[in-house]
Formats: sequence, C-alpha cells, structure tokens
Amino acid sequence: MEDCLAKKMEITVSEAEKRTGRNAMNMQETYTAYLIETRAVESQSEGQCAPVDSLWRRYSEFELLRNYLSVTYPHIVVPPLPEKRADFVWHKLSADNMDPDFVERRRIGLENFLLRVASHPVLCQDKIFYSFLTQEGGWKEMVNETGFQLKADSRLKALNATFRVKNPDKRFTELKHYSDELQSVISHLLRVRARVADRLYGVYKVHGNYGRVFSEWSAIEKEMGDGLQSAGHHMDVYAASIDDILEEEEHYADQLKEYLFYAEALRAVCRKHELMQYDLEMAAQDLTSKKQQCEELATGTVRTFSLKGMTSKLFGQETPEQREAKIKVLEEQIQEGEEQLKSKNLEGRDFVKSAWADIERFKEQKNHDLKEALISYAVMQISMCKKGIQVWTNAKECFSKM
Repeated sequence: MEDCLAKKMEITVSEAEKRTGRNAMNMQETYTAYLIETRAVESQSEGQCAPVDSLWRRYSEFELLRNYLSVTYPHIVVPPLPEKRADFVWHKLSADNMDPDFVERRRIGLENFLLRVASHPVLCQDKIFYSFLTQEGGWKEMVNETGFQLKADSRLKALNATFRVKNPDKRFTELKHYSDELQSVISHLLRVRARVADRLYGVYKVHGNYGRVFSEWSAIEKEMGDGLQSAGHHMDVYAASIDDILEEEEHYADQLKEYLFYAEALRAVCRKHELMQYDLEMAAQDLTSKKQQCEELATGTVRTFSLKGMTSKLFGQETPEQREAKIKVLEEQIQEGEEQLKSKNLEGRDFVKSAWADIERFKEQKNHDLKEALISYAVMQISMCKKGIQVWTNAKECFSKM
C-alpha cells in the first residue's frame, strides 16, 4: 500500500460543467464534463508547492476506464461508478441527470471512484489509469489500442457457463448468492430511507404552518403576543433546517449506493470464474473424447454408436495406412490438449488465489465503510431528534412567559 498512487498524488474532481457539443452521429447533445486535478505529493513534502495539473473528462470516459479495468483485471472487485441517473429519490429531489444537486453528488462519487482505484494495490499501477489522470489528448485511442474489447466475454457465453458448469466452486457460488442478497438488502434499505426522508420533509415543513399561525395569532393578542411571535420564529427556523439535513442524508445514501453497485462487481468476478471453469471442463471433455477415438482406432473396436462407425460398416473399413495417419493426428491433438488442459488448470488456480485475496481485501473495506456510514447516519438521526426536542423546549419557555 505504500507504493499506491494515492500516496504519491493528490486526486480531486474539483468541478462540473454543463457543455454542448456534437456526438458521433453529428447530433447536438448536452453533457456534463468534470475537471480532474492532480498534484504530486513528493514535492510538497520537500517544502515546495507542486503545480496542479488538470484536464476535463466526460462520464462516458469514466465508463470506458472502468470497462477497461474490469476486462483487464477480471479477478479484481473493480470499484463501481456512481449512478448515471438518479434512483431511490424522494419527491424534493429531481431525477433529472442534469439537475445541479445530482451533478454535484455525482462529482463527489466520481472523485471517490478515482481515489478507490488509486488506493488499490494492483489497479493503481495501471498505465492506462495513470494516463486517464494526466493525458487529455489521445487517451481514448490509447485504451482502444490495448484491444481490451476483444477480451470481453459475451453475455450469451457467460449465461451458458452459468447453467452448464458441472463442478462449480462452492466458495464462488456462495459469494454470488451473498452479492445477490447484499444488493437486495441495500435496495430495500434505500427505499425505506427515501420514504422516511419524504415523511421527515413533510413533518419539518408543516412546522412552518405552526410558525405562520402563531405569528398571525400574536397580532391579535396583547399579553400573549411576544411569546407567540417567538415560538413562531423557532418553528420557522426548524422548518427551514430540513433542506440542509436531507442534503447531508443524501450523502449517506450515496455511500450505501456504492455498495449496491459493488454487489454487481462481486458477481462479475464470480461470472469470470464460471467461464474459466466452463472452458476447463469443455477442454477436459474434448480431451477424453479424442483419447477414446484414438483407442477405438488402435484396437478396431467402437464403444459407442457414432456416425463414423455406421459409415465404415456401410462403405467398408479404412486401410491400415489411413488408420495410422488418423491415429497420428489424434495423438498430436491429445498432446496439445493435455498441455492446454494443464495451462487452463494453472490459470484457474492463479485466478482463484488472486481473486480470493482481493475479495478478502474488499470485505475488510466493506465492513469498515458500512460500519462508519451507519454510525454517522445514527448520529445524524439523534442530532435531528435533539433539534426537535430543543425547538419544543424553546416553544415551551416562550409559552411559559406569556
């Protein structure tokens, strides 16, 4: 971790800017660009003020970077990006992806993504990631030149592997099940939170009605007027405070959403392992089939029904020379298949070892982050309750002085 990029470079996504341009279809579009600023840490420690390098990136470029990392490092739980469009919102928040509040939260999420990658012991050393931070022009071409798209597995192949693997690894099966449950639990939690936020907004704002009524009442009372006016003022302040409170609450919601999306990153690692296991089993099956064919040709016996066997009965047996040539070809294919199977076994073992090490790292990070977020959320709720008690305590004192 001492060598990670986050220790050597300060990385911030400092601002977002709405822009208009033309897309690949030459149609005008509106999009948001984000300013990435980086500064070397080393020169600062020597008492010098390092210059800040900056460049602009679109959300689609962040997506391209993450796709590249996911394909290039299939054994790693790659940090997720913040949502492209708002979800799990309450009525005051807009679901428009150009809404300033949403853009600001996404800016924070994109910065968090870069810091996650820069802190990862493997991902932080990737040259394409470093270029993303430091090289504005030609970066997309550099990514495409890696040919990572050719390594990407098709959805159909992944689905096929899921249903046809005969000996799945129990640990990855359990992890896949856990990621599904984690996503389900966090989704429910976010929906509950959105409903609670909606009700809180209503409860707080209705206190503004108390303020208005107390103020109107004070105008017709001489002895009670000052007390009613003061109580109304406390109610108005309380009603107005909900906007800042729920803005802070959205920050905790975004922390939960990150792990909602992390669940999909976990499943991606599991799917890659299923594909490797499927390829391994297919290679083993093909090798067994070739060995059987070779044995049948060598002994002249056919164990199972085959089109070749039926053909030879109808049109006559092969000559010894033909049989020898076929045996030779099969022996070469068997030798090649054995080497391929050995290579796939080694690749599979390396994948499991690397993936499980990264999954353990992720679990530690998850436990720490969610514990911290839930405690902060509880502290915020306690603070809100105390504020309500204080408002009514102040109102009580106002009423007592009437």
